[in-house]
Formats: sequence, C-alpha cells, structure tokens
Amino acid sequence: MAKQTVAEQFVDILARAGVQRLYGVVGDSLNPVVDAIRRTSAVEWVQVRHEEVAAFAAGAEAQITGRLAACAGSCGPGNLHLINGLFDAHRSMAPVLALASHIPSSEIGTSFFQETHPDQLFQECSHYCELISNTRQMPRVLQTAIQHAVGRSGVSVVALPGDIAGEAAPERAEEHALVTSRPSVRPGDAEIAQLARMIDGAGKVTLFCGSGTAGAHAEVMELAEKIKSPVGHALRGKEWIQYDNPFDVGMSGLLGYGAAYEATHECDLLILLGTDFPYNAFLPKDVPIVQVDVRAEHLGRRSTLDLAVWGDVRETLRCLTPLVEEKKNRRFLDRMLKKHADALEGVVKAYTRKVDKHVPIHPEFVASVLDEEASDDAVFTVDTGMCNVWAARYLTPNGRRRVIGSFTHGSMANALPQAIGAQLTDRRRQVVSMSGDGGFAMLMGDFLTLVQHNLPVKVVLFNNSSLGMVELEMLVAGLPSYGTDNHNPDFAAIARAAGAYGVRVEKPKQLRGALRDAFKHNGPALVDVVTDPNALSIPPKISADMVTGFALSAGKIVLDGGVGRMVQMARSNLRNIPRM
Repeated sequence: MAKQTVAEQFVDILARAGVQRLYGVVGDSLNPVVDAIRRTSAVEWVQVRHEEVAAFAAGAEAQITGRLAACAGSCGPGNLHLINGLFDAHRSMAPVLALASHIPSSEIGTSFFQETHPDQLFQECSHYCELISNTRQMPRVLQTAIQHAVGRSGVSVVALPGDIAGEAAPERAEEHALVTSRPSVRPGDAEIAQLARMIDGAGKVTLFCGSGTAGAHAEVMELAEKIKSPVGHALRGKEWIQYDNPFDVGMSGLLGYGAAYEATHECDLLILLGTDFPYNAFLPKDVPIVQVDVRAEHLGRRSTLDLAVWGDVRETLRCLTPLVEEKKNRRFLDRMLKKHADALEGVVKAYTRKVDKHVPIHPEFVASVLDEEASDDAVFTVDTGMCNVWAARYLTPNGRRRVIGSFTHGSMANALPQAIGAQLTDRRRQVVSMSGDGGFAMLMGDFLTLVQHNLPVKVVLFNNSSLGMVELEMLVAGLPSYGTDNHNPDFAAIARAAGAYGVRVEKPKQLRGALRDAFKHNGPALVDVVTDPNALSIPPKISADMVTGFALSAGKIVLDGGVGRMVQMARSNLRNIPRM
C-alpha cells in the first residue's frame, strides 16, 4: 500500500475538521493538493476566477455555517490575491483556513521566480501563520492552525511549498484530535453580581447589541422586559436582534436611524452586548458603560468602561437576569419608543412619494420591493457603499434571513464572492447579492463562476453609474465629487452573453415582475436596475460638523431617506405601550 503524501494528509485532516470544499485557482505549486482532492470525495475543489473571491467565499461559508471553511492560492501572486478576502474574514471573526502554496523549498531566499514570504505577509490578517518546511511538521502545524481558526474565530494561514506537498508523509500511529467548535464562556460570579447591582441602581438602562448577540435573542428580550430597557443595535447586530423586538429603537452609527443614538445618550447605564462598535463618536462620554464580550481584547478598546464582563452574551444573561430586580417604571422605554416612531415617520415619505413614477428609479424603492419579494429565509450579501445603506434601512430581519457584508473591513466588491460561498452551503436556499455597479465591475469575472457551477445566485445590481458612497463622503467634506463616475455597459446583456439570465430595468413598473422572474429562474440571474445617481439625500445646508466628517447626528442627517418596513415595526411597538 502506497504511503500517504503530505498533500493527501493535508486534505484528509481538512475533511476530518469538517471542511467540505476548498476555494481557489489551480497553479503548479498547488498541483499535489488539487490532485489529492481530485482523488477523494470528502472535499470539493471549487474553481473561481480570482483568489480574492476564494477568500471571500470561504469567509461567507464560515459565517453561514459556523464551521471551518478553507481557500487556497498558488505561490507568489496566487496567494497574494487571497489577502483582501482574508482580512475581511478575519475581521468578521469567520473561521477560515488558508493554504498559501509556496515556491520549491530549496529556492526560498534566492529571489526565485514568484518568490514571496507568505509566512510574513499574512501575519496581520491571521491568528496563526506558519511555514511547513519539513514533512515532519505535519500534521501538527495544520492541526494547530485549525485550532487557532476555530478557537479564536478568525483566519489561520499555512504556507506549504509544492515540493514538500508531494513528498511522502511521515508515518503516524494515532489520529490527532481536532477542535471543531467553540465552548460557551461564562463570566465569574463577582462580575455578574456587580453588573446586577449596577442595573438595580440605574433608573434608565439601554442595551446596545452587536453580532455577539447571535443565538441570544430570547435572553436579550427577557432582560429588556425585566428592566424596561430600550434595545438598539449596530449594523452587524441587526439580523440577530431587531426581529420580534418590542423594545427596538433602531440603529446607531454612520447609517443609523430612529432613536438608538438618543437611547444610548439619555440613559443612566449603557450595556454593550457583543459589539465591537467602532465609531466611538456615537458613544456617550458621560454615561456609565458596561461591555459584555466573549473576546477579552474587545473590552474597553472603544470607550472607557465602568465594568468589563468577559463572557458570551447568552451565558452571561442567563446568569444575570434572575439576579436583577424587575423595574416597574417604563417611562424611559416608552419615551424612546415614541421618539423612535416619530423619527421614522419623519423620513418615511422619502421613499413613498411618487416612487412608482420616478425615473431613474429610486434605489430606496428597489430595496423596499426586494425586501417584499425575497424569501423569508433568504441570504443577502451586501456590497460596501450605498448598498449598505439600503440593506440597513430596508431589509426586514425575521430570525431566518441572513445579511452578510464587509461590515468591519469595508471592502468593495464583496457581495458577489460572498454569495458564491453562501449558495454552496445550500443550493436550494435563495441567495441575493445586493451589488453596486462599482463593486460588481471590480470582480465581475467571477459571475462566470456562478455560470460554471450553475449556482442560482440572484444578483440585484444597483446601477447608478457612480461610486455613490465615495461621492457622498466628498460632498460631506465640502469637496466637489471627482473620479466617481462609472461609464457602464448593459450588465444584463453581459449576463446573457455569459449564459445566465439577465434583465435590465429602467422603469419602476418593471421592477417587481423582473425580480419575480429572476427568482423563479433555475440558475444564476442578474437584474440590472438603473437607479438615480442623485439619491444621496444630501441636506439643503452643509453644517460645520458635516464638513469635518460624519459626526454624531450629522451622519444621520446626511443619510436620512426612508426606513422601509421598520416604520411599521415601530408603530406596532407603540401600540404595545400600556395605557394608564
């Protein structure tokens, strides 16, 4: 019986760690690994057209499934292309293992053809990054990489020279145990007791939630009910906390809306739950703050804390809620709910007034109709830029839908690649890429990946022929827009030429039918919607605060322009206020 090669051992360990596919582009230094995959049914090779797409796709798969995902790039330029997608996965805390194939081991250090040093290059976007320079390092280095990626929720990189990958693996007498899931982390009794005392001593408490509240919706609602707390959220917390939430006061931050900002500033105690909210200008300076986070390094790096609680949100609240006294006074909560509803009512006309006749089409209208037509369990991948605004304002969460974007790294062109990874987890589930024309054009080549693998991703293209968010940033800074215009082709025609379904929409009355036809199509589809490039909702007067950038309420003023079905949610919550 032939001995197992290092490449075969590598693939075998990935399979045992739960990896189902490896995204990448083939290349000579990768050949032993790709050939090992060819000869096994345990791991699928997913060919993409650009390695950056491979990393984005792996990151999306990891976020959808919660399991380890993997990508690969050949030596030099091949694995260098991975870096942007790996930065996004790492900052999104997605467990991803990246194989950075390397030049022949005997040539390292000689400025050989395509030589780089991946063990140094990927240090900043990974928890673990090491070079296998000897067959005897396997399988321990790969096992260690997997445990870092899973245990610390981020990226690990293994650099493997092609010649070593093709050599015989050392004999191993035992299977190595692999960590494939994270444990629950409970805070200490002292911290929980102190937090309970702080809540009991505060008249008005606000909860502000991030992505760390995933799986803790019931616990957050139970605490909010007991202490009569408004519940706001960051963008990454929207999908986990906004649905079925009678305490919802909206979102804070650059894309924020509603009363979340006021609720976080007018309380006596602010509790940050599972959020590494980066915009400290939106956090209060004179309110006591408690932060609960499973990542100890996140505690206190955005604002000065009165108490840091190291633990995951669900376990923390399960321990905390029974200890706090129930509050009877809900005046603060009711006032914030009313302020939230009033704020939404004030901007709702922006997307209801004559939108069915406006040409070019209001992008708000596109997002609103898309929200209505998409499946209740759809996965939305969202391009950075104005698509973030429309997703934040118009996509209605329900506990089954997912919304993924480059929300922390802020990369262009993420939506289409992430849709590839999301769709491969379940070909029957509806996956919608909300793409801007700038982002789509940047990695448009991988639309061919949809066709090649017959992935039924639906690309809804918000085509305003500009880099809209950049133009907005220039205008807010008092600068004339420059270099933001795109001269675009008929993207629907390109989709049809590639062998996919493509339709171009230029009038509002065509939109709903076009979306329904695309969703019915059994395969990849692109709906190219020509939208209004002026839909940036710039206020009539540029304030001094806005000239210096997005600060406090200035960002909210700039981005006012409709809130979709959130206004119905706010009205519903108002009806739940007890009448005295």
